[in-house]
Amino acid sequence: MAKDMTLLWGSGSPPCWRVMIALEEKNLQGYNQKMLSFEKGEHKSAEVMAMNPRGQLPAFKHGNNILNESIAACMYLEDQFKAQGNKLTPECPAELALMYQRMFESLTLNDKMASVIYYNYKVPEGERHDSAIQRNRAALKAEIQLWEGYLAKLPCCCLTGKCFSLADVVVFPSIAYLFRFGLCGDRYPKLAAYHKCMLERQSIKATYPPSWKDSPGQDLLKDL
Repeated sequence: MAKDMTLLWGSGSPPCWRVMIALEEKNLQGYNQKMLSFEKGEHKSAEVMAMNPRGQLPAFKHGNNILNESIAACMYLEDQFKAQGNKLTPECPAELALMYQRMFESLTLNDKMASVIYYNYKVPEGERHDSAIQRNRAALKAEIQLWEGYLAKLPCCCLTGKCFSLADVVVFPSIAYLFRFGLCGDRYPKLAAYHKCMLERQSIKATYPPSWKDSPGQDLLKDL
């Protein structure tokens, strides 16, 4: 099964990491994979463009089925391999609803995170304004506080409350990215506890970004 799968990915990318965690959770090791460099522009190569015309990673293929949206790929893997590996969807309707809610809320978190972390990359120097930077940081801070509140209401460290689910597969890489960029654990203790707890999960250990292992993070978000 896994031999019919191909994943083109970039180290440290939350969307790529999601798919890799899902594959690991479903015991689908041994798939064809290739790590590409964003810095070298390899995500715009002909190999990627053949699978993902947007020139983005991940690019994922199972047989003739291509899924380049990471959340869609994770949902597909859970649906196609329900009886294999770990079950990633709760049976309880309330928990299932919460799982889907958190999965798609993560898109807002990612958007606000990118507006801060990649501001200088996206906005030409002459068009940058301190007011926009502060506005983006305030919006991200409010979003992070929302997630801190979500975790404060849960009985354990999983986002659906009881069991590791697709919500954790999708959201955790973004939370890890925040801490990679210096988010203060003392200021957000529930998120810090969630981050620490998830780092102990085997699927996350097995897929931890190789570019993070021997390099320091950044402190861009330390005062947020």
